[in-house]
Amino acid sequence: MPQIAWNPHAWLRLQRIDTTPSVQERAMSMNAIQFQPGLSLCEFLERYGSEQQCEAALVAARWPHGWRCAHCGCKRFFLTRNGQGRQLWECLICGYQSSSIVGTVMEHTKLPLRLWFLAMYLLTQHKNALSALALSRQLGVSYKSAWLLKHKLMQTMAQRDARYPLRGRVEIDDAYLGGEREGHINGGRKAANKTAFLAAVQTRADGRPQYMRMTPVADFTNEEMAQWAKRHLAPGCHVVSDGTPAFAQVTVAQASHERHVTGGGRAGAQTPQLHWVNTMLGNLKTSMAGTYHSFDHAKYAARYLAEFCYRFNRRFNLKAMLPGLIRAAATTGPLPLKALRVSEART
Repeated sequence: MPQIAWNPHAWLRLQRIDTTPSVQERAMSMNAIQFQPGLSLCEFLERYGSEQQCEAALVAARWPHGWRCAHCGCKRFFLTRNGQGRQLWECLICGYQSSSIVGTVMEHTKLPLRLWFLAMYLLTQHKNALSALALSRQLGVSYKSAWLLKHKLMQTMAQRDARYPLRGRVEIDDAYLGGEREGHINGGRKAANKTAFLAAVQTRADGRPQYMRMTPVADFTNEEMAQWAKRHLAPGCHVVSDGTPAFAQVTVAQASHERHVTGGGRAGAQTPQLHWVNTMLGNLKTSMAGTYHSFDHAKYAARYLAEFCYRFNRRFNLKAMLPGLIRAAATTGPLPLKALRVSEART
């Protein structure tokens, strides 16, 4: 067996080669959005650790220009407190009394505000969602309370994002929650035990994804697509889709339409013109599978999809996501269980 001679000079030359990545190289390999600091738990507790801090933050979010009577519009009031220790405003003109939570999504809650704020923190600072069961353990409340709180916040997210139509270039695709597709029924593509939804991704000028909207639909018919386009697209959009015939209805919303017949399977999912909408659908599948063992997607699909989109649409500034949700909760009307059931039927 031949022997390999050891050359000490060659070994020294090798030792002088620095293979450690430079700071610049490490920075280039990092995703700036993924590695942003976000709001730490310590920071959260410093800002919202007490009931008084949470109430002050809620009041500032709800009345940034000062309290105003919801009945007569008067700005003159005196302060008192109710039996639970919550601050009350009483109008000097009409005598109407209100607390910081009356008229908000938190109205009639029996939970302390600090638990609402902690729930909002957990739902915004996690990359993936948090199930109601996990939320109940984190908050130390019953599953029923955690489920209702979570659904109120998800509905708040859905109503907030619904205010902003998609603009510019938008990729759209059809998708389903539930089991494998079972084939065509009466010429449509909706199968039993599945919930159809439309995924849409607005891209920036550099081609990167910017905003996303995922909306349950009854089926991918001309009427459904026309209604969706009028509700979610701004005039002048350029919509890119696969060959689904009903997608041509986006033109009723004064949008241009670019159609690519892709076929099904892996080849269709790899169409470059629809890269981002297919990527987002893959991310959704991973997030759902890693968080929820099961949920009634026929009833609650709109909220779970809205929660996923809400975090994605605000991913550029994690620290601002919690104050934004606090403002949304402060300006969203009451959502009792009955109202949540009605909103399910309308989606």
